[in-house]
Amino acid sequence: MATNHLQEIQQYGQSIWMDNLTRDIIQSGELKNLVENQGISGITSNPAIFEKAIANNAMYDADIEAGVRAQLPTYKIYESLVFADIRNAADILRPVYEASNGLDGYVSIEVPPTIAHDTQATINEARRYFQEIGRENIMIKIPGTESGLPAVEQVIADGINVNITLLFSVQSYINTAWAYIRGLEKRVAEGKDISKIASVASFFLSRIDSNIDAKIDAKLQRGVDDINLEAKLSAVKGKVAIANAKIAYQEYKKIIESDRWQALAAKGAKVQRLLWASTSTKDPHYSDVMYVDELIGRDTVNTLPPSTIAACADHCDVGDRVETKVEEAYHLIESLKDPDINIDINTVMDELLIEGIDKFVQPFQSLMNSLENKVKLLSPV
Repeated sequence: MATNHLQEIQQYGQSIWMDNLTRDIIQSGELKNLVENQGISGITSNPAIFEKAIANNAMYDADIEAGVRAQLPTYKIYESLVFADIRNAADILRPVYEASNGLDGYVSIEVPPTIAHDTQATINEARRYFQEIGRENIMIKIPGTESGLPAVEQVIADGINVNITLLFSVQSYINTAWAYIRGLEKRVAEGKDISKIASVASFFLSRIDSNIDAKIDAKLQRGVDDINLEAKLSAVKGKVAIANAKIAYQEYKKIIESDRWQALAAKGAKVQRLLWASTSTKDPHYSDVMYVDELIGRDTVNTLPPSTIAACADHCDVGDRVETKVEEAYHLIESLKDPDINIDINTVMDELLIEGIDKFVQPFQSLMNSLENKVKLLSPV
């Protein structure tokens, strides 16, 4: 019998979650099969995923029509569709949640991306989502923006599981980790249990390489006379995201060794795991599992779209690599400052965060528009 590489990865302390959720895979039994037989132990969703799932799928029409008859506003119809899918997926994953003592078995749902820069609105929606969905094993996704992190702290203090998303820079991860810790400390100060709260920090990968590779290609296309300079530029391509992630993992290790974390761990706190996101390879010249193979390691999660799940099950080269070539990772990031390369990684990360929010806002608005059109079609004249 062929080795299931997805299950093999679990032996190294990494969980594999799927970055996709549709009603089709719930009702067909595909999700149940992935969970029970393929080693999938969590689900992440976002507005782009739901737009693809709902916009052109007749499977949702009966529920949309029911919302119209109930005279619900469009955004409430949207929530009724999404919340139902989240609940059903959470129920399928409940055995994983229980067997792992609350480490895995989560379904993530994002608060509306239109409120990414509004702290109080994010707190309010996170509380409402968690209460209305009514499942212990869901995580509320909150963007790791300047406004999002105070919301993370409060929501954790409230006892709500949080997936902090759209993290690109190592510093943004560090800020996220301390927001989680402050939230737990606040809860401890109130005399409340912290042992049942879980969080992941979603650290994005392929978008970093796409951005930096484009900058390198632009330099190469303008023409490079020196063969050594050409080699120097080419050596950076497709390498920055993984190097950045390995450095973030080193910061994770420092944080869990700190006295503040150890005090919380003694009270039963769960570590906030780094979750590798945006893991489908965008450049066909690269391995389709490069963001899996190179970042397998203890206390991490990798969230994969269906195509990468299939590729990994087939040909992942499994090994504990998140702590290999760490010095090379630091040197590579430092090399971006070389005048010949001259890429400001902080500017890149800022660009990616702005783009990332936009990439969630646009499909969210598109989905609301397509739902509005369906509502008009299904409304009685």
